[in-house]
Amino acid sequence: MASKLRAYLDHGLPSGLVRLLEQPPDSISTLDGDFSFGIEEEYFLADAETLRAVTETPPGLFQSIHRRTQGRGTREFLQAQAEVNTSPHVCAKSARAELHGLRHAIAEAAAEYGLVILASGTHPTACWEDIEMTSKQRYQDVMDELQIVGRRDVLCGMHVHVQLPDPDQRVSVMSRIIPYLPLFLALSTSSPFWNSHCTGMKGYRLAAYDELPRTGLPELFASTADYDAYIAAMVQSNVIPDASYVWWTIRPSHKLPTLELRAPDCCTRLDDAIAIACLYRGLVRHLYLHPFHNADLTAVDRCIAVENKWRAQRYGVQGSFVTKNHGAISVASFLDQTIRLIADDTDKLGCTHDVQHCRTIVAAGTSADAQLDIFNSHCAEGKDSALTAVSKWLTSTTLQG
Repeated sequence: MASKLRAYLDHGLPSGLVRLLEQPPDSISTLDGDFSFGIEEEYFLADAETLRAVTETPPGLFQSIHRRTQGRGTREFLQAQAEVNTSPHVCAKSARAELHGLRHAIAEAAAEYGLVILASGTHPTACWEDIEMTSKQRYQDVMDELQIVGRRDVLCGMHVHVQLPDPDQRVSVMSRIIPYLPLFLALSTSSPFWNSHCTGMKGYRLAAYDELPRTGLPELFASTADYDAYIAAMVQSNVIPDASYVWWTIRPSHKLPTLELRAPDCCTRLDDAIAIACLYRGLVRHLYLHPFHNADLTAVDRCIAVENKWRAQRYGVQGSFVTKNHGAISVASFLDQTIRLIADDTDKLGCTHDVQHCRTIVAAGTSADAQLDIFNSHCAEGKDSALTAVSKWLTSTTLQG
């Protein structure tokens, strides 16, 4: 026991986490915290008749949204968007129920103004040049900095927050989870169209989003001190006001003691959203409780993850990932390995059934696959009719479940 303790301390782990890891296995569940999680989703607002994204929205709409969601529904960067934030949950069933309720609350408020909502990474026909920015000082400052890159940010994602028992370990987990980030994108792809064009990609959203600075995969920070030094340099140089202006695919939350996954497209199907959130929650728990897992990642591993991110965007769940030593591996196999790795964690968290749904996503396809199938089946009617059919499917499926 003494030698193990010395190994932990030499590795630079905080004493609180060392004490946790030194506990007998059957006592860990009472000490490791509940790894509570919350979900943010962004939706498109569209005209109920034409299903085209709105250019601007009336203030009364968001007053109604605020009232119906008890403050959990808000405006987003652009006026064609709305956002919801769930409360923290320790039960997947309750998280699902709240997210279902929030989707319907937003939809009901939108209906008062002749609008509907669509849950997807991109809107099939939205034209970025036509959509107005939301009038808010933070957004105005960001737009002034980003210019046309900000104007093109007509994109909707899903963010998942997981609270760690020791928030100081968020940077360690963030670095060690990098190889898994492409998996979350592949499972969530819902953005095959852009500006009425078929992009040839399953997930175009991050391709557009990566035009922004401080996006993509985070660097392999060796410690929290290194991450803090980076943020301090950016703030002291007047590049950003604070860490909330860092928009990587995963980041330590600036306001909350959580590690925030930002890679996924907004999932059209509610069950997909919950499954991906639970997969992430289980993996965060596993990496937290196994601090040596992926502790030896190198620049090569990060470069491979960058390539796999592209492959997730291009091919979704039908694609394959690069591995360092074993050649190409299918997304399905990568998912199976991940689910097996975290089986004990998802069992302890009570979300094994929800995580298993990720296998259904791979087998049946993502929202992007469904959208493309619908588009192709209506192509004989013309491109506009085919895109309208896709938008109808997005509108109805967003509220199912």
